Amino acid sequence: MESKYFNRYESLCRSLENLRQSKGADVGNPFVLPATVQNFNLTFDLSWKVLKELLIQEFGITDFAAGSPRETLRTAFSVGIIHDDRWMEMLRVRNTLAHDYDGKVAQRYFHEIVGEYFGLLEGMIRHVEQYYK
Repeated sequence: MESKYFNRYESLCRSLENLRQSKGADVGNPFVLPATVQNFNLTFDLSWKVLKELLIQEFGITDFAAGSPRETLRTAFSVGIIHDDRWMEMLRVRNTLAHDYDGKVAQRYFHEIVGEYFGLLEGMIRHVEQYYK
């Protein structure tokens, strides 16, 4: 893979490590929710872009709307790069969080983000790691 693609993958790995810090954090700390949301958004955005690059570069698939996270996730699911349909739920939550102006949505989804969504992101990174060695 080209270095720009490798750099994006490395950024994804670093972003996930930043998100990992939220797992044991005190939700009562006023910095935890905004930091968790920011790290989740960044990690999710990098993850679908890494998936898009894999579909194009490694699988030779170009007949999908590459600018669309939804289409990228559907295509990645159909070829087996990701294995869980909760990715669409994660996309919906990411989009909902973009309009969370008082932090109530972040409070509602905090445990899903640091629990199951973190696990999905971590699993995807482990699965695609083989393409970046």
